[in-house]
Amino acid sequence: MTRKTVRIAMNGVTGRMGYRQHLVRSILALREQGGLDLGDGTVLWPEPVLLGRREHALREIAERHGLEHVSTDLDAVLADPDVDVYFDSQVTSAREESLRKAIAAGKHVYTEKPTATGLAGALELARLARDRGIRHGVVQDKIFLPGLRKLKRLVDAGFFGRVLSVRGEFGYWVFEGDWQPAQRPSWNYRAEDGGGIVVDMFPHWEYVLHELFGRVTSVQALATTHIPQRWDEHGKPYDATADDAAYGIFEIEGAAIAQINSSWAVRVHRDELVEFQVDGTHGSAVAGLRHCRAQHRGATPKPVWNPDLPATEVFRDQWQEVPDNAEFDNGFKAQWELFLRHVHAGTPYHWDLLAGARGVQLAELGLQSSAEGRRIDVPEVAL
Repeated sequence: MTRKTVRIAMNGVTGRMGYRQHLVRSILALREQGGLDLGDGTVLWPEPVLLGRREHALREIAERHGLEHVSTDLDAVLADPDVDVYFDSQVTSAREESLRKAIAAGKHVYTEKPTATGLAGALELARLARDRGIRHGVVQDKIFLPGLRKLKRLVDAGFFGRVLSVRGEFGYWVFEGDWQPAQRPSWNYRAEDGGGIVVDMFPHWEYVLHELFGRVTSVQALATTHIPQRWDEHGKPYDATADDAAYGIFEIEGAAIAQINSSWAVRVHRDELVEFQVDGTHGSAVAGLRHCRAQHRGATPKPVWNPDLPATEVFRDQWQEVPDNAEFDNGFKAQWELFLRHVHAGTPYHWDLLAGARGVQLAELGLQSSAEGRRIDVPEVAL
């Protein structure tokens, strides 16, 4: 067995997502299992280089996990010929410039989304990566989650017949920060720092809809700021200048309609923090992060509207749980494995910077739709 080290510069691991999902549950989890076995006698061994602005925080993480390499100098790390991959999970406003530098340095890049603050910048990154001949990927984690993988299985099996509609509910109550600490960083609620739920979540909805049902062809959205004042990490009040809720309607190629509500100002009354209900001519399903339940047309009951009598049916009991039929690993780790295989062997990989640009485009057009109060067509993006 040959072990090949892949040195990965990880920028932004002091943040919640960068640390928990990408470093601990993906890269370190791969090391704990002995590396990534490629099945040809080669094992890829990921060696992270922790990169960021706060050296003390980086060193604390490195000491906690027995890691060696820490740096606050992006240019020096990118100039190191031993570094193979640059990964970015920084705040959105800092991402585009760092990705440009990594591409110019000839590093393969893997990044959180949105990849840039606007479509022009996102497409330019994809062009630069293509011209430089590097491999590139964008995190699209939700399609690797168990619930959506089971939903995809139903789609591929033709379970739904003709898909009519998709209804999504995402969100939870993020505390304002005055009487309880907020679960999300304060920059998420400042537009000047790249915050906003449209910028954050519409890129997710683009790839979920695109992968499962087809390309989004139009968007009509209403974005709003329900809670205009919040308190930051130091207990200081600030004005929330970014949207904290968005209500979107998306047309999908082939005439299906998707309605997705996204909110950080909603209290959860559903089984999971995100759920999608898909209705088709032959069947329906409800999928969350982990579970998926289905109801075929042959097993569909015949409810009758009668407001004068209490309902005697327990509607949730009329759905069948879709079985796992497989072991599902962490969704972020699953995509990291595919990307590292792609870096090493050039295996097919379509979750790239162009796919990331589609997400940026949908967010940009969603905000435009909200500002102008109209439905906007979503043209296909190309390099």
